[in-house]
Amino acid sequence: MIHVRTGSDSRIMSVGGYQPARIVPNSEIIERIDSTDEWIRQRTGIESRRFAAKDESVLDMAQAACLQAIERSGLKIEDIDTVIFASITYPYQAPSGATALSARLGNPKAAAFDINAACAGFCYGLGMASDFIRAGSSKYVLVIGVEKLTDFVDPADRATAFIFADGAGAVVVGPSDHPAIGPTVWGADADSRDAILLDPSWLEFRDSATNVAWPVISQQGQAVFRWAAYSVSKAGTRALAAAGVSPDQLAAFIPHQANVRIIETMAKEMGLPDSVVIAQDIRTSGNTSAASVPLAMAALLKDRPELSGGLALLIGYGAGLVYAGQVVELP
Repeated sequence: MIHVRTGSDSRIMSVGGYQPARIVPNSEIIERIDSTDEWIRQRTGIESRRFAAKDESVLDMAQAACLQAIERSGLKIEDIDTVIFASITYPYQAPSGATALSARLGNPKAAAFDINAACAGFCYGLGMASDFIRAGSSKYVLVIGVEKLTDFVDPADRATAFIFADGAGAVVVGPSDHPAIGPTVWGADADSRDAILLDPSWLEFRDSATNVAWPVISQQGQAVFRWAAYSVSKAGTRALAAAGVSPDQLAAFIPHQANVRIIETMAKEMGLPDSVVIAQDIRTSGNTSAASVPLAMAALLKDRPELSGGLALLIGYGAGLVYAGQVVELP
């Protein structure tokens, strides 16, 4: 007979975030894309975003966010036994970003792997981390969402150049004496997977000397808006039901930071009361894909520390088209 290990309930112990120093207001972008500050704010809510320096890598940003999360957890890096690295902009297929990060952090023996679920990547990773702990496969899991999207954006593309930005967010997930991470509700609409993609045919590589094609992000804005606002909101309602939580029991709603109009429509579709604080970190951070949910969580807890210990609905969605969400107790 096989002996099956069992673990404990799980919780988010801490959250860390990192944003590059360079703040890029709409005024720096509008001339290249023949737009206006007012148009960008009305369409997305974005006022500014952060761009990484040319010599600032995905790993640099991930390391900074992870060190903050680990310090806040009260653990040592050696206590981490599993590292989950969510990103679509780590530039190597293999070896993984997770193993590179583990080596940098000084814990090269931890289990480590990458996941590619685009803007839902962090919520996918958080769901896995919780399940690993409940099953007894892991005790302390580091989950990172990180992107350097400016490496993959056509700066003259009117549909995407003003949206995407750079940053990293991380959480430490560990054991709990009560359920503090609800079941993950996830899925995909793979028939529409090309609505967002990294398409190498859009743009020739910027270094003409190499004559190598390089993928840039493209998206079908209206199709993605409708899917996110109306279909993904139903997944949020299912996540609440799976956790046995009603909308009025939430302290906060922390969705992927793609568009303020999407966020507001989702909240309305799910019937969230005015008492629920809604994260709108996109206004000053832009869309950071896999990093957006943990970054928004970190920003919200910094501005509203009284939300600590309250319940929050997290939901990520993006290229694939994939989504994942869960109710959590905020660290």
